[in-house]
Amino acid sequence: MAENNTNPENQNNEGNPKEGISRRAFIKNTGLVTGGIVGGGLLGGVLGNQWLGTGAETASEDREGDEREQVNYSEARQFFLRQQDFDVLSTATERIFPEDDLGPGAIALGVPYFIDKQLAGPWGKNLDVYMVKPFQDGESPLNKGEIFLQGIRKMNKISNDNYGEAFPDLDEEQQIEILGSFENDEVTLNRVESSKFFSLLRQTTLEGVYSDPMHGGNKNMEGWRMKEFPGVQTSYRDMVEEDEFIVIEPISLSES
Repeated sequence: MAENNTNPENQNNEGNPKEGISRRAFIKNTGLVTGGIVGGGLLGGVLGNQWLGTGAETASEDREGDEREQVNYSEARQFFLRQQDFDVLSTATERIFPEDDLGPGAIALGVPYFIDKQLAGPWGKNLDVYMVKPFQDGESPLNKGEIFLQGIRKMNKISNDNYGEAFPDLDEEQQIEILGSFENDEVTLNRVESSKFFSLLRQTTLEGVYSDPMHGGNKNMEGWRMKEFPGVQTSYRDMVEEDEFIVIEPISLSES
């Protein structure tokens, strides 16, 4: 089992809320579970209808409810309890995969929520990784969730110490400079190399861009569309003899 970790930098506790982030996209080439919350709608509807009449009045309200904007419960945090941590993560992913003239960036593609879900599941808890010491060079007693929390909070601390502002509030060049210091192992973290954190951050960002949407990223399959990737087509029989490249509307696992 992993060692008990009492370092507050690795604890996922609720703290002071952080203002929303700004989506300033520009830079490219930094190197390159399904889940959600079941709301109280069903229970509220059952209790509420006890006090409502039946017939036209109820039908009218039902129609109005259907026309209201639907809440996307897939974009509900499962791992990050602090808004500030999630804001830093979101900004960092956008620097790694920014919006440009080819298509949306990491935030618009839902990458931060993809990473959040991965960290909340077995992958983030290292349930399939042997975690008994002694650890060899390059290994860490921390699970991936603990590594992310420590790395993200260290990133924000460096930002405040060096520039007097939180990481999401810095300009792009400053954000890239801080990310580069992690990539180049110029930052000291507890029981893990900073390049290991950056590698995990970059890996999960790209996975969130190009994964099947059922896992929480690649929103509306826009990541696939940028690559002209067809998704999980059941057959190419009708076009296998074609000489020209054919752009196919992608299909996700949930649609196949």
